[in-house]
Amino acid sequence: MPKKILFILLIALGSSSAVRAQFGFSHEIGAIAGPVMFMSDYGERYDWETNSGNNGYGIGIVHYLNFSYKAECNCYTPETYFNDHFKLRTEISYNRSELQHYGEWVDSKRTSITAQQLRAMRGVASNTDIGMQLEYFPLSIRDFTVTDGAFGPFVSLGAHYTYFSPEASSTRGRLDQPGVLPTKYVGGVSNDDGSTWSVVASVGTRYKLNELSDLMIDLRWQYYFSNWVDGVNPDPNLYPENKANEWLVWLNFGYIYYIQ
Repeated sequence: MPKKILFILLIALGSSSAVRAQFGFSHEIGAIAGPVMFMSDYGERYDWETNSGNNGYGIGIVHYLNFSYKAECNCYTPETYFNDHFKLRTEISYNRSELQHYGEWVDSKRTSITAQQLRAMRGVASNTDIGMQLEYFPLSIRDFTVTDGAFGPFVSLGAHYTYFSPEASSTRGRLDQPGVLPTKYVGGVSNDDGSTWSVVASVGTRYKLNELSDLMIDLRWQYYFSNWVDGVNPDPNLYPENKANEWLVWLNFGYIYYIQ
């Protein structure tokens, strides 16, 4: 794991332990996984074949600060709106998506050199994330906690630090060889690792299995503050169709365990 991400993870875990020691909050841990649709400079914007074809998977480990309950005394915290409707989520996750061009410009009926070059391009977006989200539960967290079979819908917003490691290639040969890439991508492709920040928002719900465990599903939108996450970045002044940064949609399924 990159040293920067490991350092931030240690700070986050240390901070949550300090908060628990000082204020007596309880903790929850869990695992998440699910399919990802990755929106990048590969393919045609607003094209369903592009959105559905450039996909992959994501996995992660999540930790929650539960403000409504004190684990050390097996008792509730003072009843406030914040304590009963918010949780703080810390996460470390990884997602990987296979990328290629889809849409009208690579249709099999097109036989130009540019179409052939586009069809030959391949990419992989590999991203390791660590960050925090504040989750808001419109219904009472306390009521949900003591009701087996209950649903606890939520929305969340937060920020993640992302370490990206793209892989761009072509079935026609090395990327630095003449005639391998379309003109717009010459000088606009990189396999260098990098890092950036991203904003994360999601909507989902929990399902109470029993006293100490929940199932979770949430739909995440994540926007990166870099256009190099997929390894492709044509000059946006010449090719405005590729000016947008990368973003993804991730459908998460998770299991959450309450630490007593």
